[in-house]
Amino acid sequence: MKRCVVTGAAGFVGSHLCESLIRDGLDVVGIDAFIPYYSPEIKRRNLESVRKDPRFEFLQLDLRTDSLDQALEGCDTVIHLAAMPGLRRSWNEFPLYSSCNVNGTQRLLEAALHGGEKHFIYASTSSVYGKEAVGPETSKLEPASPYGLTKLAAEHLCRAYEMNFDLPVTILRLFSVYGPRQRPDMAYSILIDCLLQSKPFTRHGTGKQSRSNTFVMDCVDGIRLAATKPERSIGETFNIGGGEVASLNNVISLLEDLTSTQADIRPGPTSPGDQKHTQANIDKATDLLGYRPSTSVRTGLAAQLEWRGAISAI
Repeated sequence: MKRCVVTGAAGFVGSHLCESLIRDGLDVVGIDAFIPYYSPEIKRRNLESVRKDPRFEFLQLDLRTDSLDQALEGCDTVIHLAAMPGLRRSWNEFPLYSSCNVNGTQRLLEAALHGGEKHFIYASTSSVYGKEAVGPETSKLEPASPYGLTKLAAEHLCRAYEMNFDLPVTILRLFSVYGPRQRPDMAYSILIDCLLQSKPFTRHGTGKQSRSNTFVMDCVDGIRLAATKPERSIGETFNIGGGEVASLNNVISLLEDLTSTQADIRPGPTSPGDQKHTQANIDKATDLLGYRPSTSVRTGLAAQLEWRGAISAI
């Protein structure tokens, strides 16, 4: 891999990935449409450091409508992170989710077929498994939300292009990524804001729902391993998750301890499609790619909290 495209480059995971690839000495083309499901200014700030590097080129493009062939020219790897995320919103805005997550992916796959062979890495989600995500990659796929459905549809599109046109494809199913730059609509970001600003936090459900929390740099490491070991990753699907499971109540307690603040918890209904339990089975990624997440939940939350405090001071 010498030159790669990263879609969703200004986002939470994408911006960290671009910085990591640049540090590895690669040329990176970052693509983002700045769809305003949260402030585009936050996304622009995510790219402040990397945009100063001559090996980074940024293109503001919408995968659904803009021409993509020139953006992918000369690139040997496409890492497709761009998506419309979030379970709750997907129930009310399905056309937006289907256009971003399915139509946009299809157009990017078409562009990847042109101008020489490219390794296409698709970032999917544990939501494709449904309410419980605890088994290997061969587990039954039963998405319980429109978001999960659109991500699974895009997985199938990737495999269709692989089977019919020999496009080299790798699928990565990411599990509950958190850490610095986490989207402001995600639960840990909301909880941290509530603690720092002495505001009530609405806990949806009992708080016993648990997650295989994946620190963002561990996630980036998994993506990089898939990209740099194509001989082991092409044609495969991998779970990319953290090694430590914690319930929402556990996370609330950890953040209370880290901030020396008592959370004001208000009960809320369980969100439709919300997963009950995830525990990433990463045996395959460990065996084939050497993927070994190392960040504890406490350490990762402390890093996210430190970043949030620094951003608040700007």
